[in-house]
Amino acid sequence: MTEGIDSSMLPLREVVRVTADRLALDWRNPRLIGLDPETSDHTIIAQLYRDEDLSELLQSIAANGYLDIEPLVVVEERKGVLTVLEGNRRLAALRLFRDTDLATRVREECGVRVVVPEMPAEHRQTLEGVSVYRVARREDSWSFIGFKHINGAARWESYAKAKFAADWYRKDNISLADIARRIGDKHDTIKRMVNAIYVLEQAQQEGVFSIEDRVAPRFSFSHLYTALSRAPYMDFLGLEAAWSRFDPTPDPIPKDNIEQLAKVFQWIYGSKSEGVEPIIQSQNPDIKLLAEVLGSKEALMVLRQTGSLTNAHASTQSVARKFEEALLRARDEIRKASNNLRGFDGQDGTLVEIAGDVSEIAQTVHQRLMKRVRDVVVAEE
Repeated sequence: MTEGIDSSMLPLREVVRVTADRLALDWRNPRLIGLDPETSDHTIIAQLYRDEDLSELLQSIAANGYLDIEPLVVVEERKGVLTVLEGNRRLAALRLFRDTDLATRVREECGVRVVVPEMPAEHRQTLEGVSVYRVARREDSWSFIGFKHINGAARWESYAKAKFAADWYRKDNISLADIARRIGDKHDTIKRMVNAIYVLEQAQQEGVFSIEDRVAPRFSFSHLYTALSRAPYMDFLGLEAAWSRFDPTPDPIPKDNIEQLAKVFQWIYGSKSEGVEPIIQSQNPDIKLLAEVLGSKEALMVLRQTGSLTNAHASTQSVARKFEEALLRARDEIRKASNNLRGFDGQDGTLVEIAGDVSEIAQTVHQRLMKRVRDVVVAEE
């Protein structure tokens, strides 16, 4: 392996060694959210530390030194600059160990306190050089990176997977079926994810949603693509019933439904700027419950008026269904009381009165039910 080679002369598809100072972090890394070409390295490091377990990697390197086992994958997209396509967390860690003031600058610029553990002197020499593998184009790395982070040992979260697949699909003239085959994933899953990316991008372009404006610390992208696979969400947003079966296209939501698009994102992710909490607290069962609300005009009106998914969903149930569930719950509760009757010491007369009320109500319900049964029988005769 070779050290000290000029990046413009670095051989393709060979493992060589360079210093970490000659490598650039990649703002387009699928793990990262809401960045652009002007994003500083400090911001990238802060996000990796806050959201991608960089602190654990720092602890490991401090204890063992930098284990130069797997090369970083790099590309020269700007003359003399080697951008790291695979291994940004490792590069960030190396920089933090090599530059003792970097953690302070990250805290001052981004407000994220980065703790760099002490490293024994005998490990510091492992920071001097790092193995890299240079590809000619970003696209040349995608099969390897996709397999490793989508179905391999170092899996990304759903948003990183979807963003990666969408970029590959748009830029490399490749079908989603091919992408799924190369990375060992199911075609339908990749298609659902990329379709959801197009919906997300449309919401951002229309100015009705910003990932940074979400309320939860993490961006739960799976909430979105799971919701978009359900018919009530499709109907509410004006999507064709089978839209997700076809290849993704930009701006899938009709212009007349942008207001509905804004509401869906607010219900799922909330809005820090407007002080609105999301009504989706967990994917299961809330995505399903909201779908049922969207399928009912009455429930949707309740949701808009109260902002309560619980209240809105209650109005989707028929009176008969509510009666059935209440009766079953009442039976279960009275059984629990019966099973714990030994805990009553006979001294609290109020409980006796309550039991009497329960008995009277139960008899009334039973009598009315029997009367309705008799009425039905007579009507049928």
